[in-house]
Amino acid sequence: MSGGGHHGGAWKVAYADFVTAMMAFFLLMWLLNATTEDQRKGIADYFNPAIPLSPISGGGQDILHGSSVFTDETLAKDGTGGAKAKQGNTPSDEQRPEDKADEAPNNKTEKTPEGLAAEQNKNLEAFQQKLMEGVEGEEVEGLSRHIQMHVTPEGLVIELVDTDGSPLFERGSTGASPTMKLLLKVVADSLSFVSNEISIVGHTDGLAFANNRDYSNWELSTDRAHVARKLMIDAGLPVSQISEVAGKADTEPLVEDKYAPQNRRISVTILRS
Repeated sequence: MSGGGHHGGAWKVAYADFVTAMMAFFLLMWLLNATTEDQRKGIADYFNPAIPLSPISGGGQDILHGSSVFTDETLAKDGTGGAKAKQGNTPSDEQRPEDKADEAPNNKTEKTPEGLAAEQNKNLEAFQQKLMEGVEGEEVEGLSRHIQMHVTPEGLVIELVDTDGSPLFERGSTGASPTMKLLLKVVADSLSFVSNEISIVGHTDGLAFANNRDYSNWELSTDRAHVARKLMIDAGLPVSQISEVAGKADTEPLVEDKYAPQNRRISVTILRS
């Protein structure tokens, strides 16, 4: 029994026509869902050769009103188009207020590091003048000789130092003298004119405690710094303005002679912002 004969390739042509028809059908359904009534009318008119076409994108203002179903990442909408550039000097060419705001120059002048440094130096100089005015206003002879000031990369350092015959703390203890209490009050009053954070550090001379291993110049310098902190707070200094309280014993002498009275001091630093 012989098999069936060769049927040829006609069925392939029929199948291709069927697939093409189905593609056209789905495209038609999508267009019906993605367009408005006016746009569907425009599509129909586009295929009517009796209507002249305009050179404007999308078939002209009368065809889809210049819109496309592939614009702006959304379905087609009346009056919108994919091209953002417009021709002619029409009211629609005017820039939106928000666009003008985006392009407006930034009138806020940003300060350079040099400008900030100059401003801070000016503030520190003003503070120095205010501090010395406060010292001179006190009726205490020789009060200014307890104050030394110098500028460091960290800020303005106010050194409250001992002098011969006029100690700021009782020898080997944390008891503040009346002169020290007055100095700290003047400094605290002057600090009310600045908002910078401050650091309070205690220092001692090189004379060590005899036969006392439990208490050394490290503890003494730290305790004196805390006494200074409390006295300045009592004088009106905000607690939040203090960023550091520390003791450094005799590790950072102010003068070469490690036993000199100037090394027994409290350093108050106005830190740069």
